[in-house]
Order: sequence, then structure tokens, then C-alpha cells
Amino acid sequence: MPTELILGSVLVACFVLYALFGGADFGGGVWDLLASGPRKAEQRALISQAIGPVWEVNHVWLIIGIVILFSGYPRAFAALSVALHVPLTLLLLGIVFRGTAFTFRTYDARGDQVQRRWGLVFSGASVLSPALLGMCVGAVVSGDIRVRGLLVESGFFSAWLSPFALAVGLLALCLFAFLAAVYLLAETPEPALQEDFRRRALGAGVAVFLAAFGVLVLAREGAPRVWTGLTGSPFALALHGATAVAAVLAFALLLARRFWPARVAAAAQVGLIVVGWAASQYPYLVVPDLTLQAASAPEASLRVLLVALAVGAALIVPSLLLLLRVFSPTLPPPVREKARPDPSSRDSK
Repeated sequence: MPTELILGSVLVACFVLYALFGGADFGGGVWDLLASGPRKAEQRALISQAIGPVWEVNHVWLIIGIVILFSGYPRAFAALSVALHVPLTLLLLGIVFRGTAFTFRTYDARGDQVQRRWGLVFSGASVLSPALLGMCVGAVVSGDIRVRGLLVESGFFSAWLSPFALAVGLLALCLFAFLAAVYLLAETPEPALQEDFRRRALGAGVAVFLAAFGVLVLAREGAPRVWTGLTGSPFALALHGATAVAAVLAFALLLARRFWPARVAAAAQVGLIVVGWAASQYPYLVVPDLTLQAASAPEASLRVLLVALAVGAALIVPSLLLLLRVFSPTLPPPVREKARPDPSSRDSK
């Protein structure tokens, strides 16, 4: 297998992991904004408890992906940095403001007006950031970012503000909200809170279906390459079939209140969507002018980068597993009251 294809697969894997972990954190902020009902405070407390200990570390997958793009595919990195300068800057600001607001809200005085304002900043950034991330993806696959030699001919706004890119941004937001709601079901033993987030998960799942259908309709004109890949590639069609199976299974498990298996099915659904996106635009990194091969660094650089990634994975993955193990909430088993002997039966003896 060519080295640039191996490295491209690692890049896709990083984006999948970021969607499954960092995306769920963004989705938690969405539900923090939409918390309602008599258990509004309990819903927000659960969200804070679930994402509080480990949420920052989830950005490591985005950082690794950027390093791979910068070191392994410098031409693509340069083109995207120019064409998507505005949304990427807004995305970075959203991530920074989100983290800052979450920390300040956590440690500010309870019930204070300032704390509520930080909560709005946290929730607003959690909505804006995934939408911008999806819009950037939509711009990359749309074919509106044109590269001629060393020059990027696209403007700063047209590619990521097209109807197709906006639809992809909405799809990303719905996906992350769905994933967060399903994850939160397994974070609490309270039946009332589980029912709150089960309803939210089902509603977000319907929104994902509608948003995905809108993206598919707009792809024919807004992203012809992706449309061809979605409808003509056997590999992509197999992925779409697997995604549909995972989505139906997640819904069935939610209806049956099997929350841990539903979590696995929802994660599989989101991961397959990301892989399907990558498969539909292969072999392009930036459609239609930069392929994996054309944008890659020299072979020697790619090999050194792969070795560095292997060494880093040997250190990072065990550390992340230990971190999740330490900070993951463990639900205590239900306390069963011991049967007490019947006094009348003792007296009769």
C-alpha cells in the first residue's frame, strides 16, 4: 500500500475519533443550551459531570490530524488555510471560548448572574463550533476551492457559505447532538433523567436523518464528486448500507431502553458516516485539484512521520485509557435490603 494512502487512513481515523469523543462534548453543550423542564438543573449537572474530567483531552485527535495534514500533505494544508481562513479562525475561537466559559462557570459562585452568562457562552460556542467544522468539510468536498499551481483562486467566503456547505454544517451539529444524548443515557442511573435524554436522542436521530437527506439532495449540484462517490462507488455504497443498519439498530435499542448497546450503535453510525465521507471523495484531499499523491510530502518525510505517529500512539493510547478509567463514573450497584426474619415464625418455634 502506498505510504500516502496509509497516512491518509490514519488521518481519517483521527477525524473519526475526534467526532466520537470531541463531537460528543460539543453535543453536550447543545443540550446544556436546550435544558428544560423540572429537571433542567439536573440535566446540566449531568452534562458537566460527564464531560468535565476528560473533555480537553479529546482535542488531541484534532491536533494530531492537523499535524498529519501540515507535515504529510503541505500543499493541501496551505490551500485549506487560505481558502478557509475565516471559518477555521472562528472555529478556533469557538473552541477556546467554550473551554474558558466551561471552566469559569464551574468554579464561579453558584446562582450568580455571571455564571449564567458563562453558561450561555459555553452553549453558544458548542453550537457554533461543530457547525463551522461541518461547513469546512462541505467546502472541501464541494469543488469550490480551486488551486492553480501555488495559488488558491477561491474567495474567503463563497466555498463555506454555499447551501451545500451550510447543510453539512447542520448535519454535523445534529450528529454530535445525537451522539451526546445517547452517551448521556449511560452516565446516570436516574430513570427520569434517562427518559429526558432518551427523548432527546430520538428527536436528534430524526433530525440527523432529515439533515442527511438534505445533504444528499444538495450534493448533486453542490458537490458533484461526492454525489458520484455516494451513488456509484461500491465501497461507499457498502458503507452507507452499514451506516443505515447501525442507525436502525441504535433507534431500536433506544426504544427498548438498552442504553449501553445503543451507545455502541450510535458511535458506529457516526464513525461510518465520517469514513463514508472520506471514501466518497477519494483520491482527493481537496476536490477537485489536490489528490493524496499530488499533495503529499516526499516519501522520506512520510515514513518518518509514520514512525513518529507509531511511537506517539504507544504513549498516548495507554495514557488516554488510564485517564478514562480513572475519571469514568462508576454506577454503584442497587442496594438490596436483606430479608428480615419474621418474628411470628420465631416465636412459634
